[in-house]
Amino acid sequence: MIIKQAMEVLKLEAEGILGLIDKIDEGFAKMVELICNSKGRLIIGGIGKSGIVGRKIVATLNSTGTRSLFLHPVEAMHGDLGMVSRNDIFLALSNSGETDELNILLPSIRSIGCPIIALTGNIRSTLAKQSDIIVDVGVDKEACPLGLAPTSSTTALLAMGDALAVVLINKKHFKQSDFKKIHPGGALGQRLSAMVKDIMLIGGFVPLVSDSASLREAIEEINRRGLGTVLVGNDKNRLAGIITDGDLRRLLADQRPVDDLTVSEVMTKKPRAVSPESPVYDALNIMESFQITILPVTDSSGRIEGILHLHDILGKGEFKFNGK
Repeated sequence: MIIKQAMEVLKLEAEGILGLIDKIDEGFAKMVELICNSKGRLIIGGIGKSGIVGRKIVATLNSTGTRSLFLHPVEAMHGDLGMVSRNDIFLALSNSGETDELNILLPSIRSIGCPIIALTGNIRSTLAKQSDIIVDVGVDKEACPLGLAPTSSTTALLAMGDALAVVLINKKHFKQSDFKKIHPGGALGQRLSAMVKDIMLIGGFVPLVSDSASLREAIEEINRRGLGTVLVGNDKNRLAGIITDGDLRRLLADQRPVDDLTVSEVMTKKPRAVSPESPVYDALNIMESFQITILPVTDSSGRIEGILHLHDILGKGEFKFNGK
């Protein structure tokens, strides 16, 4: 019963997000154009759970090149409205569109000269009527069995905020180099600023067997190095293939005899690889695009130089250079 209920919650929330696809219309496009052409900031306001989601949207936008800040509607009515200028845009978040603390603020926002955008689940609400642009984020049903706690609706709102952020990234031609500029002090920024050769594992840290090795030897090497993979090299130390834990699981599922196989019969040939001189953010993009966590590192002739794991980029444990 517990597992079934949890699965039902995820199903309802997923359906809520998928339902937004048909609601992306000219209102969304106008919102993006307005924000892109603005000389000011995007001010986001909301109460309760919508406010919490609003803070997350602000954080995502700021980290991806769109200057934003969160304005609490109640605090705004007691002086914080002074942070808003006529060049700014106000983005109001409310599922019902009838949040009194938010709606009472709108005439003051309007008097300053800010355009108002509504992300709401009720396009006929008071909030919608007072807004210049309306984006529908309504869901058919909350995952809460009482229909009271914001669940599917806040998930949908958060997803629409992510859609806005990603579209703005592309619209503004925001690049990895721009990301690094505004993340200079973080561990992730440090790694993305490095070259692959700075953080890859080399020498004895690289799980490696020859293309004539048995599969049993490859498994022993995987266990020894603890990376969940092993590279396969030929007699000239050029990359011939790769074997992962996933390959072994599929092999066992097919009930194939491990002791009778060689690595050449099991390995993935011509795996994706990266150069030691490549920026780390290029390697990360490859991993994200192809949903892999390991990249062999080879020179221009295909000789094995090292191996790069996703953890070396994202920083699991102590940050190490060249495995030292």
